[in-house]
Amino acid sequence: MRHEIRFSGFGGQGIILSAVIIGRAAVMYDNKFAAQTQVYGPEARGGASMSQVVIDDEQILYPKVSIPGIYVIMSQEGFEKYGASAQESAVMLIDSTLVHSRPKCRCIEVPATQQAKQTLKKDIVANIVMLGALVAATHVVSEESLKKAILDSVPKGTEELNLKAMQLGLELGKQP
Repeated sequence: MRHEIRFSGFGGQGIILSAVIIGRAAVMYDNKFAAQTQVYGPEARGGASMSQVVIDDEQILYPKVSIPGIYVIMSQEGFEKYGASAQESAVMLIDSTLVHSRPKCRCIEVPATQQAKQTLKKDIVANIVMLGALVAATHVVSEESLKKAILDSVPKGTEELNLKAMQLGLELGKQP
């Protein structure tokens, strides 16, 4: 089964890292194939950034995302630039703290930034909260694979914080 996922937000939110982590979880721990691409040019800090991942059970012959079925949107500008044209059949997880528009497709509101600030006292892990919610809502990779990929990817000394962020996201993503 091929999954095309588009992540978007503003530079500095860990949008590219999120795509790398989910791709790593798929390839290294779920025995799937993945290809990741990114766009961040002049948007490195503050403007809209975007990263995409293709995950498939079979070898990926075309690595570009043509029609995303899953979106993870973490800023209003990211929504406008990379999410507003989502097809009605898609699923979109939005950071309801920062995204004010709503898509025509199925929308899962995750207050990732607010909960990262309030619960974990660090809004920098909002992207990891969103990854937990993504996995809870879509099962695109297993929870255990996500956990291992996060531990492989985050700076030493932040593992406990990031695992708490993932757990918070898993709980938020299971909300109806």
